[in-house]
Amino acid sequence: MIAGIRYRAVDVAAILTSWFFSLVLIGEAESTGRISEQETFPLLLIGWVSALAIWWRRSHPVAMALLIAPAGLVTDAGAFAGMVLLYTLVTLRRGRVIVLVVAIGVVTGLSYAYRRPDPTLPFLGEVVLSGALLAVTVAVGVAVRSRRELVASLRERATRAEEEARLRADRLRSLERERIAREMHDALAHRISMVSLHAGALQIRPDLTPEEVAKAAATIRDSAHQALEDLREILGVLRAGTAGDGLRPQPDLRGLGDLLKEAQDAGVRVDALNRIEDATIAPSAARCVYRLVQEGLTNATKHAPGVPVRLLLEKSPQGELHVEVSNPLPGTPAPGVPGAGAGLVGLAERVELLGGRLRSGVRADPRTGLGFHLEAWLPWPN
Repeated sequence: MIAGIRYRAVDVAAILTSWFFSLVLIGEAESTGRISEQETFPLLLIGWVSALAIWWRRSHPVAMALLIAPAGLVTDAGAFAGMVLLYTLVTLRRGRVIVLVVAIGVVTGLSYAYRRPDPTLPFLGEVVLSGALLAVTVAVGVAVRSRRELVASLRERATRAEEEARLRADRLRSLERERIAREMHDALAHRISMVSLHAGALQIRPDLTPEEVAKAAATIRDSAHQALEDLREILGVLRAGTAGDGLRPQPDLRGLGDLLKEAQDAGVRVDALNRIEDATIAPSAARCVYRLVQEGLTNATKHAPGVPVRLLLEKSPQGELHVEVSNPLPGTPAPGVPGAGAGLVGLAERVELLGGRLRSGVRADPRTGLGFHLEAWLPWPN
């Protein structure tokens, strides 16, 4: 709205200026005898009518420039309007139409100068002056057009950069939400497995002493409470849209002892051999090792309750960080807690991101026989 008013104000000023120049040029031509007194008003009227074409110069630049071109054969009263229209045409159009309009302007100007020579200026001088005015008009129009295109290009780049930044931010938020989903699965699956294990024990062991029942019930209560706390925390973060900011620090090797104690308290027999206790492990690798052990214990609890679990942390002969969680297969399959298999998929992603490799499945072991093995090899920190 404001820009439209400003453009129209410029057009009105250009029309009034063109009328003024028409009056000056016609008066000068009459005083020098270039035109007769009888021709003054008709030629002045032609100049004023030509100036009105400036009003439609933006919407119809080519038509307006060609419309007033014939007036140049009989008078130079519309010279200023012609320059304004040529300037507008150069800023809005490209190609042959500009050459055509300039050629018509040169032809009409030369014809008028030849038919009505200026007594005060040689023919060659008038030709040079007219050519210079045309050249300056075209040069100014090209410069303005180039500047407009540059500004438009910069705006387009800025818009594209903002859009790319928005898409990048959306992608990062999506990745962070996926990470939180993996954390939720790892944490909740382990705790719910503990709940399922103790609840199953209470169901199939009616001969438990009151102290054993109380201990199992306390473990169920604590595990359920922790699961609810984790779930409440993660859902709160997702609702707030500040993924990752409000989460507690993720557990690493420093929490491995608590994890093993919690599993042993739940009745899982863990034979742990940690040969990297004094090694300095990168935080990302330490978190990955913790999740590997947690997933291994969770799977053993769900699918092989009562079976001992073997944990090995060592530096492999190839100089890698080797993690292995294994357990013999149970005599009879346990119903366990149903799962979607997303835990191992998430672990594979974690290990691949760190440049390691993961192997899981049932295989024979010389010491323990047929069993399930979860193994990972991570780059050893330098």
